[in-house]
Amino acid sequence: MDLLFANDRPGEYPASFYAATRSDLAQQPALQGELRADICIIGAGYTGLSAALHLAQAGRRVVVLEAHRVGFGASGRNGGQVGSGQRLDQIEMERIAGRENARRYWDLAQEAKALVRSLIVDHAMPVTFHPGIAHACWHDSELRDTHTYAEKLQREYGYDQLEPLDQAGIRALIGSSAYKGGEIDHGAGHVHPLNFAIGLARAALDAGALIHERSPVTRIDHGAKATVVTEQGRVIADQVILACNGYLGGLEPKIAAKVMPINNFIVATEPLADPSAVLSRPIAVHDTKFVVNYWRLSEDNRMLFGGGESYGWKFPDIVKTVSKPMLEVYPQLKGTRIDYAWGGTLAITMNRLPCFTRVAPNVMSASGYSGHGVALATLAGKLMAEALRGQSERFDLMAALPQPRFPGGVAMRWPLLVLAMTWFSMRDRLGW
Repeated sequence: MDLLFANDRPGEYPASFYAATRSDLAQQPALQGELRADICIIGAGYTGLSAALHLAQAGRRVVVLEAHRVGFGASGRNGGQVGSGQRLDQIEMERIAGRENARRYWDLAQEAKALVRSLIVDHAMPVTFHPGIAHACWHDSELRDTHTYAEKLQREYGYDQLEPLDQAGIRALIGSSAYKGGEIDHGAGHVHPLNFAIGLARAALDAGALIHERSPVTRIDHGAKATVVTEQGRVIADQVILACNGYLGGLEPKIAAKVMPINNFIVATEPLADPSAVLSRPIAVHDTKFVVNYWRLSEDNRMLFGGGESYGWKFPDIVKTVSKPMLEVYPQLKGTRIDYAWGGTLAITMNRLPCFTRVAPNVMSASGYSGHGVALATLAGKLMAEALRGQSERFDLMAALPQPRFPGGVAMRWPLLVLAMTWFSMRDRLGW
């Protein structure tokens, strides 16, 4: 079964709050016949659209192929959080890459946040960047580590945007007694994720890129010029960018061995009569669970709450899956109507660091953002555009991050992942 079609109708957005409130963008025609391009990009999410925009602005002939619609995958379904840093904290980054390179990775992540904000402004996107993400800690030990880490970031990286919160502070902020404390990152923020993807697409089109929706790629014929084949056409290109993330399927086994699709879910309640009772400031929140809970208010005061994961092809009962952790945090929401419930497929790596790689001399890929992709995926597109213009140092720095294969290879990685994730989910439930 293909994840592209396992839970969704061809060419349609899921019935999400984001799809219901998306900005208008005319559906782009499916590819028919043969095209020639400098660069063919597979996937119209943040990675592919950012690459298309930056390459088209540099005068390259760009063709983007999307199996469904612009922002159809994780880019249009996620929690919208534009977080700081890489997916791993700087303590781990220093251990993995050394102090000097860890600082370079931090600076890239800072640039990624700034890039999202500047693209929204520069292209007059129908998107508001709301500052602030809170980190909520379940245990005292996590709270101590969080505050110690904030001190390290200020002392060693000059990052002074973190506001520590004790138990009373977190409760006043989020209206829940579930947490021991936490912090607010004022340098992070949140956006309407699908409208950001649509804004990128509109900007890429205005810059001269071509986007073909409803054009799933069936194979790539490699060579000095690559041929990217769809059901009704093909693109002959000098260079190819794979920007498929969790929807790569069997298109490139070298990436599939290192990047694993998993499913995550969100519900949107009816508009709340007293939104300040669940969030006293217009910020987003995530917590310290291994299977993380994350939430924020929509601009019309709905609770958008994400939680729960699955590792098979078909989605479970989403309302049941997400309501359980939501009511653990907010028992006062019991009986609140759920108006929207949707799932999506993202991609993780073994070490949760993104996978930047050259599959062939003229084929490159970036994926596996592990739930931290709004900013990093947008930056990834820019870095690949730089590399294709002959400035590959920053792409190569990201590609130098270690990327172990999942144990068991492509065939056995899924059942082994299920075993591991079940163990960590049990730890969450038992409060370990």
